[in-house]
Amino acid sequence: MKVSHVLYKTNNLKTSFKEFEKLGYKVVYGSRKKPHNALIYFSEGPYIELLEKAPVSSFLKVILRLLGKGKVVDRFNSWENSTEGFFEICLENNTTNFKKEEKILAKFKEGYFITNSKRIDASDRVLKWKLLFPNQTKIPFLMTKFSENPKPKNFIHPNKVRKIQRILYGTQPQFIPLLTELCDDDTLQLFEGTGVKEVLYKK
Repeated sequence: MKVSHVLYKTNNLKTSFKEFEKLGYKVVYGSRKKPHNALIYFSEGPYIELLEKAPVSSFLKVILRLLGKGKVVDRFNSWENSTEGFFEICLENNTTNFKKEEKILAKFKEGYFITNSKRIDASDRVLKWKLLFPNQTKIPFLMTKFSENPKPKNFIHPNKVRKIQRILYGTQPQFIPLLTELCDDDTLQLFEGTGVKEVLYKK
């Protein structure tokens, strides 16, 4: 797997959208109508997702708990309670299922929940993918590749940034072997700690 994207918690989506624009990034909303996120794409490597709230309603959280998926709700709540800044990563494979990843999670005796997802983005493309949420919230969540690649080709941001070069991500020591087996992306640098420590860029 590779790093799909790094999540940035914002207390106000519109404000952070404008702030990243002022820093010289091209920012787009995740959908045309009532967006819950905004995105900073790069032609190569991980992108950035600006997130104000978890992408599920309070009603759906109740349903998930009733279905025994409370660990997923705990993860969403932790996102919403995060302080403003980079806080989480998502890993991505290059297929439409998690067969390989499920075997690795089973090897380490980690439970998970898989669900389908889709959205119509700001360019009216219908994007479909699957998500895998480990029960252990200290393990990043996973996704399959998008049904259509939304990244621009040969794009450089106005501030001359071409890509994310390195992400320093902290987790508990017992999860480092699992993540090392899941992800072979040189962009990701693991250390003992909590969450995203730093995001470095390449011009």
